[in-house]
Amino acid sequence: MSDTDEIEDSSAPLIEHLAELRTRLIHSAVAFIIGMVICFTVWNPIFNFLTEPLCTTMAERGQDSCGLILIKLQEGFFVAISISLFGGLVLSFPYISYQLWRFVAPGLYKNEKNAFLPFMFASPIMFLIGASFAFYVVMPLAFDFFLGFQQSGDVAETGVEASIDFQGSVQEYLRLSIKFIVAFGLCFQLPVLLTLMGKAGLVSSQGLADVRKYAVVGILVLAALVTPPDVITQVILFVVVYGLYEISIQLVKRVESKREADLRAQGLWFEDDEDEELDDELMAEFDEEEDDETATKAASSPDDEEDDPGMVEKGE
Repeated sequence: MSDTDEIEDSSAPLIEHLAELRTRLIHSAVAFIIGMVICFTVWNPIFNFLTEPLCTTMAERGQDSCGLILIKLQEGFFVAISISLFGGLVLSFPYISYQLWRFVAPGLYKNEKNAFLPFMFASPIMFLIGASFAFYVVMPLAFDFFLGFQQSGDVAETGVEASIDFQGSVQEYLRLSIKFIVAFGLCFQLPVLLTLMGKAGLVSSQGLADVRKYAVVGILVLAALVTPPDVITQVILFVVVYGLYEISIQLVKRVESKREADLRAQGLWFEDDEDEELDDELMAEFDEEEDDETATKAASSPDDEEDDPGMVEKGE
């Protein structure tokens, strides 16, 4: 077989993997386009659903009108496109995850599949929980805080009070709502990510506990970046994410306990105290051997001096 044939044979699996990757990407893109088209046809009901927290908050404050305005002529079209993109990604995400799993699964062992598959199901569930928490809890509180800066105008003989009314932009409201939903959905992925890293041995529960103070600072910075500049939303996000961090420590500790139990059952687990005792015994034996060698050399040194020819010639 020539060198060219060997190169072609070795490159065949790579070509097959690339062809399979192309097929998976095409299927994912088609699913995303289908989801986008479906959401574009019903973008009005989706937008009405997204405006529910704002309208409910305004109704509770005694404001019957819940209208948003179009600042630019083309703004309505781009709002429909944005809703279609976001909704298409949400609808096609399960199928895209399935295609990703079908591409990765053949290269995994059975135990690796069993370890990774639960996280594939837990990730979208946790994202849905985070998005629901943002939509039904955080957004009404944040909107109530923002709407509190309105004031009604009153013209009287003593003076004039300027009226401050909310007339929000459709595109800005949609951008803010998606930012809330995505931010909390991603933050709720923290237990899934840290538990997966703990199962892979990349992090430990003790290590996560030791860097707790640095995690607090990081969470505060994250809350300041992904939320609007109001204290209420930032505090809520900090409390939630820090609680998820503590839950992640307990989940990683549970994974470590399960791994220890499996190793004990296989007879491959050794306690740290036993390892230290074994090291102490080996060091003690090594010290005893050194003492024996030193004593042997000291005992044999006078005889060596008597038998030294140089010493005999000098008459010593």
